[in-house]
Amino acid sequence: MPAKNVQVDRTSLSHRVRYALRHPERVPRHLARAARDAWLRHRWPDHIAYYRAVMRSDTRADPDAAVGSRSRERWLALGAMQFDYLAGHGLRPGHRMLEIGCGNLRAGWRFIEYLEPGHYHGVDISPDILAAAQDTLVERGLQARLPTLTPVRDLTLRFLPEAHFDVVHAHSVFSHSPLPVIEECFAHIGRVLAPGGWFDFTFDRTEGREHQVLREDFYYRTETLVALAAKYGLAARFMADWEELPHGQSKIRVTHGEGDAGSAAR
Repeated sequence: MPAKNVQVDRTSLSHRVRYALRHPERVPRHLARAARDAWLRHRWPDHIAYYRAVMRSDTRADPDAAVGSRSRERWLALGAMQFDYLAGHGLRPGHRMLEIGCGNLRAGWRFIEYLEPGHYHGVDISPDILAAAQDTLVERGLQARLPTLTPVRDLTLRFLPEAHFDVVHAHSVFSHSPLPVIEECFAHIGRVLAPGGWFDFTFDRTEGREHQVLREDFYYRTETLVALAAKYGLAARFMADWEELPHGQSKIRVTHGEGDAGSAAR
């Protein structure tokens, strides 16, 4: 397994000192983020409520930055990267797709444009970023593609139909989620996956101690997530070729079983 996207322990004192010395201009921003984190943790102990507040704050400043893009050019590039990868790994226009954490449709607008009308469903815990997603739909002229955008309180997905989605996609969602939130998703994702369907998600990978930075960034070992998926009867496969792309995260594909995840087609 390539080590390209393996992350060091960012909570260690040695890492923090080295980082501060290399990037002194970023220290004030980190301190401001830490102060905001402490206040939001105090006000919203529940992680989903906490991160919804983070997204509200970030979206008001810049919706593109709220989903992790430093500029509109980077927003476009990361969205294209996600689309191209899925289109090259089994996504077809007739598929029904669920995007968890769709944000302001960084990749979603491309999926909506590609899929048959009515075949895209995006969910997000942040109503604020979904309002920005509506702006993206208008900007791209995609209203007639009939996408569905739904705010959610959790990842139980209980309002969605059984065995409906051929493809489920979650980019940079588990990198901001504690393990109980990921487990909640694994416990319910199999119900909404169609036979032969698959669930692709990215995560921040470490080969050392699993850790978090503030309450926003979480780092997991691949084997931890593979074992957690197996607990719910799901087969998980590390997508090594995703590591070749310039994005910094790792990817796992989850299916109902060990067969070819790319076989679902309508």
